[in-house]
Amino acid sequence: MMKKRFLSLALAAALLLALPLPALAEVEVSDPAYYERFRGKNVSINVHNWGEYISDGSDEGMDVISEFEALTGIKVNYTTFATNEELYARLKSGGANYDVVIPSDYAIARMIHEGMLEELDFDNIPNLKNISESFLDPIYDPGGKYSVPYTWGTVGVIYNTQMVDEEDLGSWDLLWNEKYLGEILMFSNPRDAFAIALKRLGYSMNPTREEELRDATDSLKDQKLLVQAYVMDEIFDKMLGGEAAIAPYYAGDAITMMADNPDLSYFVPEEGTNRFVDAAVIPVGAKNKEAAEMFINFLLEPEVGAANAEYIGYSSPNDAALELMDPEVTGDPIAYPPDGVIEKTEFFIELSPEMSLAMDKMWTEVLSSDEAYSKWLIPIMMLVAVAASVSINLLRSWRKRRDREYADRPVKKG
Repeated sequence: MMKKRFLSLALAAALLLALPLPALAEVEVSDPAYYERFRGKNVSINVHNWGEYISDGSDEGMDVISEFEALTGIKVNYTTFATNEELYARLKSGGANYDVVIPSDYAIARMIHEGMLEELDFDNIPNLKNISESFLDPIYDPGGKYSVPYTWGTVGVIYNTQMVDEEDLGSWDLLWNEKYLGEILMFSNPRDAFAIALKRLGYSMNPTREEELRDATDSLKDQKLLVQAYVMDEIFDKMLGGEAAIAPYYAGDAITMMADNPDLSYFVPEEGTNRFVDAAVIPVGAKNKEAAEMFINFLLEPEVGAANAEYIGYSSPNDAALELMDPEVTGDPIAYPPDGVIEKTEFFIELSPEMSLAMDKMWTEVLSSDEAYSKWLIPIMMLVAVAASVSINLLRSWRKRRDREYADRPVKKG
């Protein structure tokens, strides 16, 4: 009987050893016991974030999602969106359920106004102490009751130094420069696109009159003839591959692209630009609010914040994370601009319902203006084609004349 019991125990031990063991988290956290409360309870959360916007281990850095799952036992279902407008539409329709989303400031303001977000329980987010005080009472979330800053940055112009003349740099006018017909990319979301047009015209990026939007709309229509494509994440392939010369985009992504293509550079236009914050929020109706707050707290761990900032390239509002980062990174004037640049920036604020509706309608007008503007495009293309044909024929004629002259010359004897 003892022998059988021993054999049974030995067999059970062998089976246990054969089973895969749960991964052990390697990240150092401030309070390991805090993260144990949901282990073994079969809890999962749905996280919805921008594309390429969390450290995933692909650059030999931290895989943030895997580390959180190993530390807490909480399963993370992670998906991405491309624009704030896309995210807003999904939440507003009620057709999707998310526990954590990370929109931009102006979208957060709108969601707060429309009752779409849960107030956060900061007892469950003790790492808020790591966030710089300057980010704790933001204009888009007075009192900071609904959001926790994740990243921040500016918008500028990324360009190919081999395709763009240096004397053309410095202003938003570059995006309207006819010299670069077909080489210009533009934002495919209305808030960023209108902000650029408004700033170029000397207006605030937060319009208060429809006349300002009308002027910006006309400007964007004029620009459309020059635009190769309206893009978001598609910008990476186009700029890295030399398919386009110029694009407005976010500083953090510009840093990433510049690291991959040394021909790319970046500037903040002299007229000023948008300074944005992306922040973690919890939508109303989230099924696992406390677990969602645990995930947000994890994002604020110093090692995690540093890993995300270094991978994404965006600026971090996390003071504890900045202390762990390479001084060369935190000293980069693109990621952490000097005061002179910051002074010319504006945060987006929530527009009135009337202005939001007007912007949406006018953006549709811009995108559907192909027919009206094709009357200019066709003649221009015809002129270009005629000019090219004439040039080719002249070149051929010159070569034939040159060849005849050489053929008629007497051959010299040595």
